[in-house]
Amino acid sequence: MRLTRIAGGLGAAGMLGGAALTAYAAWEARQYTLRQVTVPLLPPGADPVRVLHLSDLHLTPGQVRKQAWLNELSALRPDLVINTGDNLAHRNAVGPLADALGGLLDRPGVFVLGSNDYFEPSLRNPLRYLLPDDGHRATHRPQLPWEALKRMLTHSGWLDLTNTTGTLEVAGLRFAFAGVDDPHLSLDRLDAVAGPADPHADVRLGVAHAPYLRVLDAFARDGYDAVIAGHTHGGQVCLPGGRALTTNCDLEPARARGLHRHPAGSLPGEPGSSWLHVSAGLGTSPYVRLRVACRPEATLLTLVPQAGVEAALVA
Repeated sequence: MRLTRIAGGLGAAGMLGGAALTAYAAWEARQYTLRQVTVPLLPPGADPVRVLHLSDLHLTPGQVRKQAWLNELSALRPDLVINTGDNLAHRNAVGPLADALGGLLDRPGVFVLGSNDYFEPSLRNPLRYLLPDDGHRATHRPQLPWEALKRMLTHSGWLDLTNTTGTLEVAGLRFAFAGVDDPHLSLDRLDAVAGPADPHADVRLGVAHAPYLRVLDAFARDGYDAVIAGHTHGGQVCLPGGRALTTNCDLEPARARGLHRHPAGSLPGEPGSSWLHVSAGLGTSPYVRLRVACRPEATLLTLVPQAGVEAALVA
């Protein structure tokens, strides 16, 4: 009898603990955070350039708080916006997304799409993300209005980097870009963007939704100063301190979010290497809006001259 009471008490405590953790994770998933990172890659003497990195919004029309927070980012007046995909989580989200981006659409911008821009999300066991990738992709789902999404962004003047290259004049500097379609769906065409990065550009950036190593290797090898990506959600459910358990791709968890070097351990200026910034993103699956030790984020990257500057992350 006594053992039964003890077991019952432990079970009740476990249920309460689980409910408390779930409530906390639901709260944290709505604590939208602007992070700031300094990246030393500009030519000597150049003025700083402010780049807003947005990723993995997974927006639905009903997420009005997220939309309002996103709309406030236009007050930053960034010199450039880079959007690394997974904007949508609902077939009616393109209009609310346009309203949420607001004044950001008037700034210079570039974008690529992710798998969740193409296909409707589905209810899945979140623990699957902790297991090895089985190669399954939910491409049997109904398509989302990705063509309307592209039209909205390109009509605003943003540059579509789907398996192509392009250039923009940003804050008086020439930016050269190469981008690929989502590597998670194996839609990337590295052959279409292969070759040395523009030697006449002041800044060379590679852009992709998912930071698969084959893409990072190719961009670094071709001389891009930095690669900008998302997809990982920073691990989404992390250990205390933000230690990720998974990235949902072949990038190691230690680089699931934030600013790093690629290859890992390489030094600035080392041939065949680049900076890598991975955003933890602003959203989750609309069916499982939970995050643990990994708040949703947008990032303001301040690009500065290389000489004598160390990269610094400000929470």
